[in-house]
Amino acid sequence: MKKNVEKALNEQINAEMYSAYLYLSMATYFDGKGLNGFAHWMKKQAEEEMVHAFKIYDYVYERDGSVVLDKIDQPPSDFASALDIFEKALEHEKHVTSLINGLYELALEEKDYALQSFLKWFIDEQVEEEASASDVIERLKIAGEKGPGLYMLDRELMERGAEEETTA
Repeated sequence: MKKNVEKALNEQINAEMYSAYLYLSMATYFDGKGLNGFAHWMKKQAEEEMVHAFKIYDYVYERDGSVVLDKIDQPPSDFASALDIFEKALEHEKHVTSLINGLYELALEEKDYALQSFLKWFIDEQVEEEASASDVIERLKIAGEKGPGLYMLDRELMERGAEEETTA
C-alpha cells in the first residue's frame, strides 16, 4: 500500500470514530430530554460508525499497512432541537460522503483497484446514511417538535435495529 493511501485511510478511520463520537453526543441531548427513541437511533448510528472505522482498520492491515490512531476532536454538545440535530447529522453525512469520494478519487489516481472495490460498499452506504437522516428530518417537519407527533416518532425510532436483532 502506498504511503499516501495509507495516510488517507488512517484519516478516514479517525473521521469515522469522530462520527461515532458526534452521534453519541447527539444521543446525550435526547437522553437528557427523555426522548429515548431518538437517543436509541443516535446510539445505533454511533455503533454503525464504529463498524465503518473497523472495516477500514482491518482493510489497512489486510493490505500490509499500518494504522496510526489520532486524537478525536470534541463534538458539539449544544443543540437547539431534534430537527437541529438531524439537520446537523445530514450535513455531517454529506461531509463524510465527500471524504469517501475523495478516497475513491485517490484510488483512481493511484490505480489501486482493490481500494476502489473496497470503497464501493462505503459509497453505497453513504447513500443510505444521507437518506436515513433526510427521512427523519421530513418526518420531524410533519410531526412537529412538540406534542404527540414527536412522541409517536420517538417510539418509532426506538425500533431501529429491531429487525436485525430478531433475525440474528
